[in-house]
Amino acid sequence: MTAESARPRVPINPGYFTIPDDPEEPPRLLGSKCEACGEHYFPRRAICARPECLSERVIDVELGPHGTLYSYTFVHLPLFGSTNLAHMDGYGVGQVDLTEGPRVQFPLAGKQAEFRIGQTLQAELDVLREDGGNDVVIVRFRPLEGPAVGTGAAGPLAARTPEACGERDGSLQAPKSDRLQR
Repeated sequence: MTAESARPRVPINPGYFTIPDDPEEPPRLLGSKCEACGEHYFPRRAICARPECLSERVIDVELGPHGTLYSYTFVHLPLFGSTNLAHMDGYGVGQVDLTEGPRVQFPLAGKQAEFRIGQTLQAELDVLREDGGNDVVIVRFRPLEGPAVGTGAAGPLAARTPEACGERDGSLQAPKSDRLQR
């Protein structure tokens, strides 16, 4: 355990994720499950959102910590509100399909080239800043394996090679045949 992680960890906003006692254990998102239809939600809800259900029999559940990367982008500015030097080069944001079903949007942990659509990710806590002797933490998702180009989880886009899509620096562009000629 480092000196930085020895400070008490507090969530940036209470009620959205767990902070395990063991720093090596991944956090869980705090969501809901409809007991009538089985649908899961994040964040928590008081009533099922499915129009054919609308049940009030909704219970609190822990979601994750694993999911599949559905979509992502990278922002080349420091993470807003962070004083962590690791965030100064920018950050990724991904839409992650949790194992239980909900699609959530969270920051990504790692470099742009480490991510591919269809890849398995795991939630982790990251220190955003220090405040009053506490580490203020957020949830972010990190790849569990290397780049997953060609996996079937992302549909037709995953079957295209990076070269065919004009990939450059880990970002996808339209295939060369689809680009406008100037």
